[in-house]
Amino acid sequence: MKARPETLTQNIVAVSAEAAQCQEILEKQCALVGINISRTQLLQFGRYFDLLTETNKVMNLTTLTSPQDVAVKHYIDSLLCYDKALMQGKKVIDVGTGAGFPGIPLKIYDPSLKLILLDSLEKRLKFLQETVRQLQLQNVSFEHMRAEDGGRDKKLRGQADIAVSRAVARLSVLAEYCLPLVKKNGFFIALKGSKYKEELLEGEKALRILGGSVTSVKEVELPGLDDGRAIIVIQKIKDTPAIYPRKAGLPGKNPLGSS
Repeated sequence: MKARPETLTQNIVAVSAEAAQCQEILEKQCALVGINISRTQLLQFGRYFDLLTETNKVMNLTTLTSPQDVAVKHYIDSLLCYDKALMQGKKVIDVGTGAGFPGIPLKIYDPSLKLILLDSLEKRLKFLQETVRQLQLQNVSFEHMRAEDGGRDKKLRGQADIAVSRAVARLSVLAEYCLPLVKKNGFFIALKGSKYKEELLEGEKALRILGGSVTSVKEVELPGLDDGRAIIVIQKIKDTPAIYPRKAGLPGKNPLGSS
């Protein structure tokens, strides 16, 4: 898979030795899984590594900080959900983005994305704003709110072509966070771990209620790992009823279809 690279308007600050190691691992492992990245993109990923690991010393962003883990378990894991036919030039909202995954890697890889990073913690968004500035990424906006509130906000509800989310909640809960944000015939893409089959079964009713229909389930493997990951693509085939998402906290406490 190949996306159009973006030329930086100025040089990115030189990266650390560990970031350079991360770049080397990323380039090698991307080649193994069929992802083509440019030198410019490698520079951006290296600088992102330094920003992530330095900020992580004073703010809890991630438990994975080695060059190997960041390259494979953060960067490549995020990039494996990229689908040019679905995503190129589209408005993509990353729900519960945290340290910027998968949104920032997707934006580096395909600069044509119109990216919205949504998170409930303001200090994480400040980190992401600085990251976006230093990586010179364009067309990125930030929303400081819980996903449930975002789904009821007039400027966000039903506006995204695609919602993506990684490591936020089980599918039945995540669907209530994400599908209200997506326009009809748009897509919700969930990056899931080894329990994805179980989550799909328990989430069937929630997806039906919220207007979603599973279009594909793609098993993926990270280089050197065999832990049963999958990318679940759900199309929004009808409008989400106005009563969803429920008020903050309820989806997690009482997932749709759980009783």
